[in-house]
Amino acid sequence: MAQTEVEILAGSWTYRSFLNDSTPNLDFNSLRFGEGELVIDTFALGSFSGSLVFPGPAELRLTGSSSFGNPFAVRFQGVGNSPGIEEWVYDYVGYLVPIWPNGVDQRPAMVGSAVRTAPHDGNPAGVVVSWIAVKRD
Repeated sequence: MAQTEVEILAGSWTYRSFLNDSTPNLDFNSLRFGEGELVIDTFALGSFSGSLVFPGPAELRLTGSSSFGNPFAVRFQGVGNSPGIEEWVYDYVGYLVPIWPNGVDQRPAMVGSAVRTAPHDGNPAGVVVSWIAVKRD
């Protein structure tokens, strides 16, 4: 069963993150924090690796761990791996959304939270966002 979950994770995902602002009736785009491609490598049980690529291009190299519970969980750190963003450091936790038995055309999806671990570009450390990722074909 765990091997199936690793296989489900490996590949390209559409990644979107959002500011955690509870103000009602905000324009949805004002909550946007980041959007890019989450590329998850095939990894050994218990580990995690990949990259998060934003337009520009700006890439974070991802390394961390995984646990095969219910739900399946990943915890990883992203460190800037492109010129100009070497000081970027973010920590992530995410959970694979279970498959609905009556779901129609359900795509593999992950949900989670991230924190800016180190300040960069005048932005303080400690900012927390929520994220989703949907598996691409």
